[in-house]
Amino acid sequence: MLKMVDVYSGSPRIFATQAGTDITMVKATQGTYYVNPECDKDYQAAKKVGKLLGVYHYAGGGDPVAEADYFYKQTKNYVGEAVPALDWEEYQNPEFGKNLNWCRKFVDRYHELTGVWCLIYVQQSAINQVANCAKDCGLWVAWYATMDWNSWTLPNVKFSIAPWATYTIWQFTGGDMDRNVVNTDKAGWQKLAKPNVDGKPVSQPVTAETKPRPEVKKWTDDLGDVWYSEKGTFVTGGAINLRYGARTSSKIIAQLPANTEVKYDAYSRHGGYVWIRQPRSTGYGYLVCRAGNEPWGTFK
Repeated sequence: MLKMVDVYSGSPRIFATQAGTDITMVKATQGTYYVNPECDKDYQAAKKVGKLLGVYHYAGGGDPVAEADYFYKQTKNYVGEAVPALDWEEYQNPEFGKNLNWCRKFVDRYHELTGVWCLIYVQQSAINQVANCAKDCGLWVAWYATMDWNSWTLPNVKFSIAPWATYTIWQFTGGDMDRNVVNTDKAGWQKLAKPNVDGKPVSQPVTAETKPRPEVKKWTDDLGDVWYSEKGTFVTGGAINLRYGARTSSKIIAQLPANTEVKYDAYSRHGGYVWIRQPRSTGYGYLVCRAGNEPWGTFK
């Protein structure tokens, strides 16, 4: 299996040329209004050092055909060399959880323009929203065993990806770096970038670890959000609000400045964010550590 890192404008530029990785996946566009200003810089740097390449579009929830056209227009010079992907998340996407045909329309239009099927990035719990793309598009699934998994060792876990038989990419960390394993070899990745391929991986997934992780306790709170027990330390990358609840509408306790160390005991992924829970003398405080595909700090 290959190792892949995905990068966006807020990533350290060195991530694009990270030693020990095989593939660099670069955020290119979002909606019909945003082009990553660091896209070509990261792309060319990665290419120069011999990385395999990918580019992705973050769904903005507008007209899917117009967004596919926009993605193609901004990245057409990469077609045939970089594997394209569509990032389907809740953050800044009003169609998430509502329009189950949005991604289908996007990938059909992109295929019409290029002859290439996009991979689909989605969190494991939302695979049902993109299931109608399974016959044509490879799956780039996000599933984390823990938020502070800061190594390339794969967690020894099992999770459902139906209706896909296997994933093409598994993003398994999102703390200090977005780490991904890719379920093919170099030739298979290059084939996915070429026109008129089916987008399916060419090998079966392998998940192994010398020391399996202990079982993580989980529970559902009164708002219906699933939480996972985990103790760790998060360092804020900028000013972040600490709140009485895990909602952006919850009352603010304080604004934590950059480089604040926050000890937490649980995390939850909902509403387009990853929240962590800070034990306090009078209860708990909650703050966002990640929005969509973009981390707001690092884990120690």
